[in-house]
Amino acid sequence: MKCASNAGMDRRAVIEVRDLTIGYDDFVVLKDLNFEVYEGEIFVILGGSGCGKSTVLKHLIGLNEPMKGEILINGESIVLASEDAKMEISRSFGVLYQSGALFSSLSLAENVALPIKEFTSLCPELIESSAKLKLGLVGLDGFEQFLPSEISGGMKKRAGLARALALDPKILFFDEPSAGLDPLSSADLDKLILSLRSELMCTIVIVTHELDSIFSVADRVIILDKEKKGIVEEGDPRVLREKSEKKWVRDFLNRSNMRG
Repeated sequence: MKCASNAGMDRRAVIEVRDLTIGYDDFVVLKDLNFEVYEGEIFVILGGSGCGKSTVLKHLIGLNEPMKGEILINGESIVLASEDAKMEISRSFGVLYQSGALFSSLSLAENVALPIKEFTSLCPELIESSAKLKLGLVGLDGFEQFLPSEISGGMKKRAGLARALALDPKILFFDEPSAGLDPLSSADLDKLILSLRSELMCTIVIVTHELDSIFSVADRVIILDKEKKGIVEEGDPRVLREKSEKKWVRDFLNRSNMRG
């Protein structure tokens, strides 16, 4: 099992969340969130069903506007940014969506090539070689011309990850990466996440409820509670599982008496 690093020590914050309140219309989902994600760490957002994990992620990547507060990506506000500036900020990160979000009519190579075509002026030959390289990074050498319907669920996740890597981002966001995968495929994806962090020196933010994955990859977690509408705990999940002062957190991390 992996040992957590001293997250945040002598490292800069690449994501800063300040007094963030999020919700829909007049309904508050979470309020007064404050946390930082440090360069090179694997940071996990977790909590019970319906606590707002994925909603936080949508705000971090600029899809949703907050009710209140600030989100800084590499020191730049994604909340106050113009649409052009927000697009530029978004080029610094890649997103792996829960479904993989691949275009079914395009080959894997064509899926990965899409953002390269849209955001760079590379020639077709370099775009093709770059897409092939990214697929190779996630273990899909030789599958460039396959359609999404022709590969397994785990391979679809890898292809989605390759597309998230297309523009060489230094921050990666994963939304429930293990959802729908069997235990072996999930474990393989965890190994890939650790490998990419090591090889690419990137920062990874994961939304998940898969405890096995959390204990395998996370340096640090925040735990959200829908009743308190906020963060109830933060730290190394392996330590929190045994030593958190909050019984509910210990129960949650040991899969007992979990409230949804």
